[in-house]
Amino acid sequence: MTTYDPPKIGVYICHCGMNIAPKVDVEEVVRYIRKLDHVLVARDYKFMCSNPGQELIINDIKELGLNRIVEASCSPRMHENTFRRACENAGLNPYYFQMANIREQVSWVTLDSKEATEKAKDLVAAAVTRVAFHAPLQTREVPVNKSVLIIGAGIAGIQAALTTAEAGFDVHLVEREPSIGGQMAKLDKTFPTLDCAACISTPKTVSIGQNPKIKLYTYSEVVHVEGFIGNFSVTVRRKPRYVIEGKCTGCGACTEWKWGRIYFSASWPPVGIVR
Repeated sequence: MTTYDPPKIGVYICHCGMNIAPKVDVEEVVRYIRKLDHVLVARDYKFMCSNPGQELIINDIKELGLNRIVEASCSPRMHENTFRRACENAGLNPYYFQMANIREQVSWVTLDSKEATEKAKDLVAAAVTRVAFHAPLQTREVPVNKSVLIIGAGIAGIQAALTTAEAGFDVHLVEREPSIGGQMAKLDKTFPTLDCAACISTPKTVSIGQNPKIKLYTYSEVVHVEGFIGNFSVTVRRKPRYVIEGKCTGCGACTEWKWGRIYFSASWPPVGIVR
């Protein structure tokens, strides 16, 4: 089939046992959908995700020459791949498939049955209109850079970095402040248990510095991101710290005023020392 073939759409409405049919008039939805442009066949079945339900789709594709499929039932997160495989098994490109969610988005959240039926009609009709414009996509494998960028080294970013590193990924942790810890580093106790904030955060911050799979960029900001999933390229601007980070003892002298090579304390008149 080429992309120029006129759409021949098959629509399949699932009862989903007692999840959809008691609230949505499935038969009424089917009668409505049969009148839409490009719809060659519309059917309903109690469990479309079952083997007999999938066989119904496969047989119609082969016998009726369907080149687009719409299935209305639960969330695509549950069974979109199931029906894509059914299309593929029938010789149809799996991306000529569109799924409408009339369980979570209709029957489970709409009190009035008539309103639920009308909403189901609209969602299925929208899926029919959309699938007519689908293209026969092809899947391919590309190399993936197995590393993760985490922006923000507060307690959430720290924990995310540690968990990701434990899973075997290289981690780039970017924090715009000179030190990590975020708001939790400023707290004495945490709500609601009143546990010591430092007792929770300090071991994690130490682990960040010791973990060989975590690269920490403090006093830095992400300025540009390009690429795509699995192959991003990120530009990070590192602000001048005026210290050798590997030798830093946390004395705080780097936060004092500076002027050229002469550093002053915050008092006035300044007392300068040359370093």
